[in-house]
Amino acid sequence: MMVRNVVMGMLFITVIAPIVLYTDRLGTFQGFYSSSSSNGFVEDVTTIAFNGDTGRLNLLPQESATKFKEPIGLVFSDNETQSLSNSGVSTSLSSTDGGDSEQDWQLGESREHVSARVLSTTNVEDHPQTVNPIKKVTDGVQQENQIKPVRNGEGNSKEGVIKAESKEFQRKSDGVSGDQKVKREKASATSRGGDKREPEKARPEKQNDRPLPLPDARIKHLKDQIVRARVYLSLPSTKNNPHFTREIRLRMKEVQRALGDASKDSDLPRNAYEKLKAMDVTLAKGKQMQDECAAAVKKLRAMLHSTEEQLRVHKKQTLFLTQLTAKTIPKGLHCLPLRLTTEYYALNSSQQEFPNQEKLEDPQLYHYALFSDNVLAAAVVVNSTIMHAKNPANHVFHIVTDRLNYAAMRMWFLVNPPGKATIQVQNIEEFTWLNASYSPVLKQLGSQAMIDYYFRTHRANSDSNLKFRNPKYLSILNHLRFYLPQIFPKLPKVLFVDDDIVVQKDLTGLWSLDLKGNVNGAVETCGESFHRFDRYLNFSNPLISKNFDPHACGWAYGMNIFDLNQWKRQNITEVYHTWQKLNHDRQLWKLGTLPPGLITFWKRTYPLDRSWHVLGLGYNPNVGQRDIERSAVIHYNGNMKPWLEIGIPKYRNYWSKYVDYDHVYLRECNINP
Repeated sequence: MMVRNVVMGMLFITVIAPIVLYTDRLGTFQGFYSSSSSNGFVEDVTTIAFNGDTGRLNLLPQESATKFKEPIGLVFSDNETQSLSNSGVSTSLSSTDGGDSEQDWQLGESREHVSARVLSTTNVEDHPQTVNPIKKVTDGVQQENQIKPVRNGEGNSKEGVIKAESKEFQRKSDGVSGDQKVKREKASATSRGGDKREPEKARPEKQNDRPLPLPDARIKHLKDQIVRARVYLSLPSTKNNPHFTREIRLRMKEVQRALGDASKDSDLPRNAYEKLKAMDVTLAKGKQMQDECAAAVKKLRAMLHSTEEQLRVHKKQTLFLTQLTAKTIPKGLHCLPLRLTTEYYALNSSQQEFPNQEKLEDPQLYHYALFSDNVLAAAVVVNSTIMHAKNPANHVFHIVTDRLNYAAMRMWFLVNPPGKATIQVQNIEEFTWLNASYSPVLKQLGSQAMIDYYFRTHRANSDSNLKFRNPKYLSILNHLRFYLPQIFPKLPKVLFVDDDIVVQKDLTGLWSLDLKGNVNGAVETCGESFHRFDRYLNFSNPLISKNFDPHACGWAYGMNIFDLNQWKRQNITEVYHTWQKLNHDRQLWKLGTLPPGLITFWKRTYPLDRSWHVLGLGYNPNVGQRDIERSAVIHYNGNMKPWLEIGIPKYRNYWSKYVDYDHVYLRECNINP
């Protein structure tokens, strides 16, 4: 019985007493909170301005921003809660939303007011005034009601309201803390980098400013995959895994099959993307198998070195093949002189003579000197000149060729006479005065040292530059330009032209130019640094460095007007012989005719206007269209001659339009444009 009394006493103390005490205190506070406070609260909220400029989201009287007070806990009755819900205003209001200033929230602890909602003070000066506060409050209440609806009908009790409010208080506190953390991060970033905020309109534009995809990116990706696969195959960890080795080899075959001969993404088959993805998966496996990157890096470096070496070899081979192609006579051009030679010797002696031979030494006419062994090229020079000449009957062409092409050259111009113009074709073998005892260059060309230089390329004294192994340097035709007064003793002026030019305008104005006492009239080529004297001459030799300026402008052969009277007066041929003798060991310059020409005509060259002569169509694909069209002469200097397959296609038409491809001899030799 005593035990039962003790148990009942303890039960009363622990259960009944707290309920009584709590009910008593609740009644006391019920009297404290009057209906006037509720009405005042609602009035304060409804008087907030909606223009966003003067409204403040505070339900209590404003406090000083420099001092924070403890929040005041309030408990509302059922009627008051109902009235607040109906007016659309939540009593749990946060002080700021989206502001950039840092604010401290203090949560009051009141054991008597478990269901109290916290109202915090705010910093008045930093409060943002760009967002409508009432809209945010009402939106928050609507979300609250959707999540935790409060029933005010039957069964609604104070305890239910207290529990709901307690949970809501906890959720609001957590949310506020998270928001404040984000705001602090924004504020610190702003203080470090300044105010760099951009209007929200600009944000979508940033997304559109993504870099454009590279052209043919898929082909490049597939090729990169093959390279990576080869690297993995060479690594030890891959070799020790036969299953992965088989898989990656299979993927490589698939990718290579998909690539085929494709040069752009549109050429790839439809399943190329699937192969790419499959290879990516396999390569990812290979990457996971590697314990460290050192082996892969070492292998990639070795592959890079090997690729660079292969590139160097290929460049050398390309240069060699280009030089070889430039030296080689196309089959059609080899057939043409043979066919013409056969026809020429079938003629009788009277049919082998040219008309108008009395004009050959007339000083009043316009005389051209052309030294060539290429029948078709010589024909283009003559045809283009006559086509643009104002009075073709006053033009005389002196062509000098070698013994092999002499009959073919004569036959061509006998069959295709240049209108009213005069033609003379001479054989260099007829110049008996041109021999080794007179010409140092002839003696050098026939020397054993020169033969070794050209035909024994493995010797140490052979030059590695294949440019100087062109057969034209062995031809005396290339050096005849230094003997013009000997070839044309009765002519006052001669226009020297190469066989790789095309004439586009009348050239008679060149004969009326005053060369100011100079011998040579030429277009200077010093627009680029490699066309100056130091490019062609060896200035480490004292003979060169003492007599010439390394930065002096070079000039071009190809179209040059020579005053032969001044030539004889200044004894130019002897100057040429002197320097040729000094260069017997090729220490002053390499082979060719331009270096000795620069020396021989040093301070004896008159610069012509650039519109007379444009160069570079045989090596430079970037010659301007405007420069070509306004030029009197265009020059295909370089290895890419227009009659060769390696000629630059966009320049070939300027030359080919002066060739009659329907001619019977050209058709028989299969010479086509």
